[in-house]
Amino acid sequence: MNVIFRLSKVRLAVSLTSIALLGAGLAVAPGSPASAAGEPYVALGDSYSSGVGTRSYINDGSNCMRSTLAYPSLVAAAKSYSLNFRACSGAVVADVTNSQLSALSSSTRYVTISVGGNDAGFADVITECALPAWASDCAGAVAGAQNYIRNTLPGSLGTLYSRIRSAAPSAKVVVVGYPKLFMGEDCNAFTWFSPEDERILNDTAVLLNNTTASRASVAGFTYVNPISRFTGHAVCDDVEWINGLSNPIEESYHANAAGHRDGYTPLVSSPLTGATLTAGPAVLAAAEATGPAQAAKQRKYAALDRHIEPKVFQPPTRERLQKLADQRGVDLDAWLATH
Repeated sequence: MNVIFRLSKVRLAVSLTSIALLGAGLAVAPGSPASAAGEPYVALGDSYSSGVGTRSYINDGSNCMRSTLAYPSLVAAAKSYSLNFRACSGAVVADVTNSQLSALSSSTRYVTISVGGNDAGFADVITECALPAWASDCAGAVAGAQNYIRNTLPGSLGTLYSRIRSAAPSAKVVVVGYPKLFMGEDCNAFTWFSPEDERILNDTAVLLNNTTASRASVAGFTYVNPISRFTGHAVCDDVEWINGLSNPIEESYHANAAGHRDGYTPLVSSPLTGATLTAGPAVLAAAEATGPAQAAKQRKYAALDRHIEPKVFQPPTRERLQKLADQRGVDLDAWLATH
């Protein structure tokens, strides 16, 4: 049986190049090369900040999967900030410390960061919970992640946030949380998240957000929680802002282009800039136009970034299911015929 991938329903239907051409003769677009020398903004963190899930990435010599459709690019374009886009797919707290903080300085004006999900084993937990109940220890995987979040992550985040403040003493820092992935439905082929699996996964997102918010408050940073804004836009909702099982696999269980445009950008921009920004066609075009320059900027960090390993969800395969079925005495063909 072949694995069937359910692609995200949301696609960016606007031709950014055409939009840019329509703007010819007007004032210089925000974020365009001619206006790029704005206030310094550094985007730190993991795949939820780099833009994994948006299906469009700059060619910067790394596996960080940085997207001009991600909220840091959109906010920077809308405000003409000078973005240093250090967020990287797979990053854990240690990677932010070792590979990203060097971008900060006393002149840094704005900082955003999302980190902690990979430290808690997000990809591995989702991989385990996607298996059928007879093959999975979802509860055990979630318990391990929650134990880490409660007992180890607070200290790690506290140390990291202190280093951010020391490196960028004048910066406005916004810490960004994670959405719930599910709203009670799994419509994807070849994943078997039960309602209970979805509940405890969502509970883990809440725990992670609460832990992050607490440490951000101690550091004097602003925390934004995306759960409310993404409600009604989870995996399998009518208008998805989060991809389900996708092709390529790396896109799975991350915010898509609409999630960054309509979810994260207004949410993050309000405390960061003092205004709730919307990413219309002109902003999208301006963000796309910065891609080549941003790629060139990030290539100087490529040697550092190559040490960061992307954390990728692994979908159930026929081979893995057969091995588990043999171990557990399950007739896989018979089971698949009814599920």
